[in-house]
Amino acid sequence: MRLSVAAAISHGRLYRRLGSGPRSRVDLLRNLVTALVRHERLEAPWARADEMRGYAERLIDYAKRGDTDERAMRMANFWLTEKDLIHKLFKVLAPRFQPHPGSYTRLLQIPSRDGTDRAKMAVIELKGNPYPPLIRPRRDSEKTLLNQLLKGYREDSRREAAPRLPEGTPL
Repeated sequence: MRLSVAAAISHGRLYRRLGSGPRSRVDLLRNLVTALVRHERLEAPWARADEMRGYAERLIDYAKRGDTDERAMRMANFWLTEKDLIHKLFKVLAPRFQPHPGSYTRLLQIPSRDGTDRAKMAVIELKGNPYPPLIRPRRDSEKTLLNQLLKGYREDSRREAAPRLPEGTPL
């Protein structure tokens, strides 16, 4: 196999193909962003949620400019298919995220969907939502090397700190 320089040339940004065409993709992303603003927590396939995340965060960035900004209003009008949510975006979500510089969403993997496609699923949610937090799986275990070393260190330090009785004294 021969490597050529032409293979290393970038041919533009490659997006995930989420629908049957560009218009279908935009409609899908608009519906997902609208649902996220309405419900503040959404369960979707991983690829869709991950792709939609950037658009939702950019929309909140624009909303933080305020409802007097013309560009922010145009963006909200385009991305939100339900126009009653524009008020929620500017009056509820934008003040909530005003002190934060970015990263307004949280993306967590959940078990794959049962059925025919076994799609990798995710939950995407806005931070600070009113729902109870999702339980994150704990990765720490007593079996990891670091935890075993720390356990041994603690036991050794306890033995060192324990008072010693002189030899020959009865207990």
